[in-house]
Amino acid sequence: MSRPGSAGPGPDAGRQAPEHSNGRTFERSNAVAGGVEFVGEGEAGTAKISREVGAEVQALFGRGDENIRLIEEALRVRLVLRDGRLTVAGTEEAAEAAQAVMQELTALVRGGRPVGRQDVLLALRHVAQRDREAFREVQDELVEVSPRKRPVRPKSLGQKRYIETIRKHDIVFGIGPAGTGKTYLAMAMAVSALLRKEVSRIILTRPAVEAGEKLGFLPGTLYEKINPYLRPLYDALYDMVELERANRMIEAGNIEIAPLAFMRGRTLNEAFIILDEAQNTTSEQMKMFLTRLGFNSKTVITGDITQVDLPPGRVSGLIEVRTVLKEIPGIRFVYLGEEDVVRHELVQQIIRAYEQYQGPPPSSPGGPRRAPGPGEAGAAGADPGPPDR
Repeated sequence: MSRPGSAGPGPDAGRQAPEHSNGRTFERSNAVAGGVEFVGEGEAGTAKISREVGAEVQALFGRGDENIRLIEEALRVRLVLRDGRLTVAGTEEAAEAAQAVMQELTALVRGGRPVGRQDVLLALRHVAQRDREAFREVQDELVEVSPRKRPVRPKSLGQKRYIETIRKHDIVFGIGPAGTGKTYLAMAMAVSALLRKEVSRIILTRPAVEAGEKLGFLPGTLYEKINPYLRPLYDALYDMVELERANRMIEAGNIEIAPLAFMRGRTLNEAFIILDEAQNTTSEQMKMFLTRLGFNSKTVITGDITQVDLPPGRVSGLIEVRTVLKEIPGIRFVYLGEEDVVRHELVQQIIRAYEQYQGPPPSSPGGPRRAPGPGEAGAAGADPGPPDR
């Protein structure tokens, strides 16, 4: 495999580009269309496609050529960049798909965007689905946070629709498995709203429920006792706002991070409120939280209904609320699935394996990725609910 930027002469130095890939021989032709040269077909429908490319293509290769290896492994092709020409060898369909992926990623580089592993995987997915327009749609979306931090971008079409739904509605439920960006994207929207002065404060909360294990008595002050439960919210916040600035905002009361129990009796005006891990709320807690919403406020409730840590016999407020509130205009439910996971690629496979083994989540006929009903938005389609009243 020939890569750009190698130090010194490589194994291919001083000889012509090979006319074969994986032991298969190709015949040259002079057929050129749109700057792309189809070099011919060999055994079992294999083909080579070659085209002139700019220097920006080198930026796509990634550290240790990891991005190109992703494309090669996913599509079973071979990519060679030499003398300003990119040649793709593989089956005709795979070679054309690889060219399409490279074109989409090159457009990102030309727009000044760094291209990472997740961008490559997303491009591969949308090209495989013959939906390149969806890839461009996702890449056009961004959420501006602190000027010293990179904008936050969705990594899937489902995440983009989640952001759009938060923009349009005052109460949004983000439901999906681990790693789908439910809390992270909600935090980005909250930070953006605060910095744009659309709200005067951010309130982050979650129930203090242990994840299947008893921690016993925790020593220290009240802050020290609850801090372990709220750490994920701090982590997301510090990704979007510089540490010193975030701490100043917390001290000034512009950002409040507190356990759910502290919300009782309050009216939250001019605020962006995020309730995380909502699957661990009881029915009573969920009702209490939702009725805190004041004027000019927005709230996002996130959770994974497959990971409920409540004691046996207690109904999850997040599972119940989907039935209670589904007909109310202005409230939206967004369901994210394994295709929206942005953690290690094995996480998608783990989620899929558990879904197959355990079946649909409790009280969720058809699972959380069913066709959206009234007031619901799914990763597979636009929000079909009635307009706000």
